[in-house]
Amino acid sequence: MDQKYYNISYAESPFGTLQQYMARTYGWMFAGLLATFAVAIGVITSGLFVTLYNSGLTMVLCIAEIILVAVLSMRVERLQPSTATALFFGYALLNGVNLSVLFVIYDLTTLVLAFLVGTVYFGVMALYGLRTERDLSGWGPNLVSGLFALLITGAVGMLFGAITGIGFGLFDFLLCAVSLVIFMLFTAYDTQKIKFYYSYFGGDAGMLHKYSIMGALSLYLDYINIFLYVLRILARSRSNN
Repeated sequence: MDQKYYNISYAESPFGTLQQYMARTYGWMFAGLLATFAVAIGVITSGLFVTLYNSGLTMVLCIAEIILVAVLSMRVERLQPSTATALFFGYALLNGVNLSVLFVIYDLTTLVLAFLVGTVYFGVMALYGLRTERDLSGWGPNLVSGLFALLITGAVGMLFGAITGIGFGLFDFLLCAVSLVIFMLFTAYDTQKIKFYYSYFGGDAGMLHKYSIMGALSLYLDYINIFLYVLRILARSRSNN
């Protein structure tokens, strides 16, 4: 699938127009986010978080999340549409359990502000990816390389800090800022890629459904990461005031 994402002649689709297909994909994403935050709030208000944390089940859930994403990403073309949908929502629910820790670490004001700022950043980049006539397909390899470089840099920084006991306040702030930019760019890239899925799979209803789920997963991950990095930046800024 090396076709460029711009200047596409859209095929007829059982999912309707491109706008309807995009709306469906974003609908999946928003439903996943709603499930995540509903579970996170439920875990905290029910007191289940303490049990999960003390039992070490949170690590098991993290591993389960990775497995679900790996299966969905690598086997999407072999899965039934209903199975792909179930895996996506299974991931969203598990992620809600793990993200419940945010309500313990951060105050509600900071969480709400991060949510609002993250939504604006995500929305602006999604709109750019939808409206631009520029081909963004070349961004993918560079963004993935940049992300891996940041992960390695962050891991080395944490290890060095743990060994030496030296704090890396400014380093962490810059790392969060660059990571935020990367996921904002991913949002535009992934939005445009959904348009490519619509064209590439034409009238194949099953594949269109599954890649609508894949597009929703990509956008979901973009939003969650934008939210988390905005949250870290806001929290650090407040602590320095």
